[in-house]
Amino acid sequence: MSTTTSIPERLSTADVKQITARHTYGTWRKQKGWSPLHVVDAEDCHFVDGEGKRYLDFSSQLMCVTLGHKNRAVIQAIQDQAEKLAFVGPGFATEIRAELAKALLEVLPKGLDKFFFTTSGTEANEAAFKIARMVTGKTKIISRYRSYHGSTMGSIAATGDPRRWAMEPAGKVQGVIFAPEVNCYKCPIGHTYPGCGIACAEYIEHMIVNESDVAAVIVEPVVGTNGVLIPPMEYMPRLRKICDSNGVLLIADEVMTGWCRTGKWFAMDHWDVAPDILTTAKGITNAAIPLGLCATTERIASYFDEHFFSHGHTYEAHPLTLAPAVASINEMKRLKLNDRANEMGAYLGKKLHALEASHPSIGEVRGIGLFWAVELVKNRQTKAPFNIGADKVAGRPLLVDKVSARMMGNGVFLQSWMSHFVFAPPLIVTKEDIDHGVAVFDEALSLADAEVGK
Repeated sequence: MSTTTSIPERLSTADVKQITARHTYGTWRKQKGWSPLHVVDAEDCHFVDGEGKRYLDFSSQLMCVTLGHKNRAVIQAIQDQAEKLAFVGPGFATEIRAELAKALLEVLPKGLDKFFFTTSGTEANEAAFKIARMVTGKTKIISRYRSYHGSTMGSIAATGDPRRWAMEPAGKVQGVIFAPEVNCYKCPIGHTYPGCGIACAEYIEHMIVNESDVAAVIVEPVVGTNGVLIPPMEYMPRLRKICDSNGVLLIADEVMTGWCRTGKWFAMDHWDVAPDILTTAKGITNAAIPLGLCATTERIASYFDEHFFSHGHTYEAHPLTLAPAVASINEMKRLKLNDRANEMGAYLGKKLHALEASHPSIGEVRGIGLFWAVELVKNRQTKAPFNIGADKVAGRPLLVDKVSARMMGNGVFLQSWMSHFVFAPPLIVTKEDIDHGVAVFDEALSLADAEVGK
């Protein structure tokens, strides 16, 4: 008796886009009119759509494909682990779990030596909040405006940007309060650096003293999606002292800034400051497999020697997520990506700064390593942005999105948010790629220049 095997009909690009938009949610957007690009392949610093068009990935997707697409060592690690041991519960020891622990001890800020593995950055922050509250016996978390810490209930409560608004009063329920962010371009409390005395840090101590019951302060060492805001050199050491003197834990959210992005293994290394808890994700596996990390000091870990550790989930320390992390760390070392981030970052920064003279819509260019932002303003004197958070939430067209769409039409993908762009290409990016990406950005800025002063 003969049998035939039917070959599934291949979906067209139009079908893929229609089914995706009709039956799945597009994140952080109104659903009407969503027509996502159909991507069929990606390699190194580029990806390809269903029509065969090639794009330069100038933001590493969501600032996460640090090694570039299709890194062979990462792919091989996933394949090998799948054949060796695809899954076992978190209550068991595995060789890959021990290997990753050893690798982390070599690259994390000194003193962080106890690890809880998650499947995302938002889950890593949830773990950090629970640990901080259990260890200190306190409840409140201080976060900052212009921050993003995740989308689950605890992490969205600690998010300062408008993505939190739909979940209110989540912050009140979760015990989160907000401090001013570090933004020396446009200080939220009206000061000017360096004569400010780092008032934004001092204000956090004022909050700690007057709120009481504060378990932890969480910061992105360099603010990511909300504008690549880099603190002055005095800020982080001062914040460390404030936390220590008030018995408050310091949590560094390095989901975006970790893994050589800023020219150091972790951004906190720029100030030689070690947090009590560090969270990270994204580049830890080159985004090839979902993995997050919550790392704590031994002082925090020792609390649970005699107290119940009340946290866990099925996929904690999932072997298939840990193997690509080991491979990614080894690749970062082999490729000397800290050095490369500094070299290529300096080149990118010089190219972006060169645009300021010819584009009145550019308010500020700022960056560190291969992590840069260009902020658009409609008036350089007042520093007024073209759009604010309420425009994003209401679904009103944003000027930065129009600029990004123009760039996509010319084959360059660049992340835009509110009033700025985030330049964070894979750390293997070439000067030729940077030249091309900046040239396309230069041309697209004509859309913004035409709106200046209106």
